[in-house]
Amino acid sequence: MDITFLLNGESVSLHDISPTTTVLDWLRERRGLTGTKEACREGDCGACTVMISDEAGNRALNGCILFMPQVHGKHITTVEGLAEADGTLHPAQTAMIDHHGSQCGFCTPGFVVSMATAQLNGNDDHDTQLAGNLCRCTGYAPIIRAAEELAQAPVPPHLASLPQNLPVVEGAAAPTHPESGDALAEWYAANPDATLIAGATDVGLWVTKQFRDLGSVAFLNRCSDLSGIKDEGDHWHIGATTTITDLEQHFAPHFPSLAAMLRRYGSVQVRNAATIGGNIANGSPIGDGAPALIAMNATLHLRHGNTRRSMPLEDFFITYGKQDRAKGEFVEAVSVPKQPDTLRCYKLSKRFDQDISAVCACLNITRDGDNITQARLAYGGMAGTPKRASQTEAVLTGQSFSEETFRAAMQALAEDFQPLDDMRASAEYRLKSAQNLLLRYYLEATGTQTDLHLVMS
Repeated sequence: MDITFLLNGESVSLHDISPTTTVLDWLRERRGLTGTKEACREGDCGACTVMISDEAGNRALNGCILFMPQVHGKHITTVEGLAEADGTLHPAQTAMIDHHGSQCGFCTPGFVVSMATAQLNGNDDHDTQLAGNLCRCTGYAPIIRAAEELAQAPVPPHLASLPQNLPVVEGAAAPTHPESGDALAEWYAANPDATLIAGATDVGLWVTKQFRDLGSVAFLNRCSDLSGIKDEGDHWHIGATTTITDLEQHFAPHFPSLAAMLRRYGSVQVRNAATIGGNIANGSPIGDGAPALIAMNATLHLRHGNTRRSMPLEDFFITYGKQDRAKGEFVEAVSVPKQPDTLRCYKLSKRFDQDISAVCACLNITRDGDNITQARLAYGGMAGTPKRASQTEAVLTGQSFSEETFRAAMQALAEDFQPLDDMRASAEYRLKSAQNLLLRYYLEATGTQTDLHLVMS
């Protein structure tokens, strides 16, 4: 595969590069830029963080699970590219020195790149911006103090115009790097056994951890018509390659509880790459995107060649590891009807940041006065697929909005789910927690403060 990109301001063209070469490996082994560190190789620790700039702006991404074709037409900035031409350190580097934010130093380059990207984007929610960068020896207080100082510093001039300084990409697109949904549909129908790669936050681990040969692949990052959220009057049309970051920002003013849950989806680096289409298509029973969308009565749109079909999202998940998707068919979009904000999303995990849900509950209950008119309750982690609690919904619907009604519904959950024991949680914990989250919904709706962060503040 042939690609062109900028690296720290320098134009680079590569020919016949393996499509599953990671940015981390190429930087270290082919370019000698060892400031980008190799550690977890699964997108958890942030030691490999690089800044990727394109028409959409600047994003911090994990180089360890980012494949080289994904940077075609973009600008990579590594920690070596942050300093000015005369050697003047980036303010992030200076602040880390001044506040003693580094001990062994292994994690420091990743922190610095994340901080520099946040400064460039004007993001000063430091706990969120740095949640994807792990430090085992310094502790976070001096690092946060460095980030706070950085927020007051000017952006270095050579970085301020990064999104505008992009390489010129000439020539026809390769079939494995389509530039439209139509081109992808034609190619995938003819190559139905190929692997489609959007954000690579899941597929990347197939290579770095499972050492799988992916065979024929296609990268979707240049299919601009498959990305973005469109207002269609009575619903939102969400392209499959829309990132979790964009989804979070879009829904924040409409459904703040959903946005708060999405803020805990991986890290900034992961959310900047991960796509909602990939989250749905992999069919994970613990993916956080599907329960929320199911609770919102979302419709899934699939495409095979020139043929399109749609279905309620919950019908896509058949059983563990099996979805209603034919070979050569791909997720094109998902649509969500506009509705009042009666949605509450709860994610239970052992860590607040960067952890997989033991239980994800997305509860959407509408009422007319004190009468419950509809209940859509979707759970992740409770079965082999994301699943609605249909019997519990029936117990709620048509009843009064009261604690008695919700306590009756709590008992019905045991008929909807028989969860499994695994390393994340026991079956007993899952069922009891899922029941308690129903009660939490009622208590919040009637004015009781249940957010642990606020109750303990």
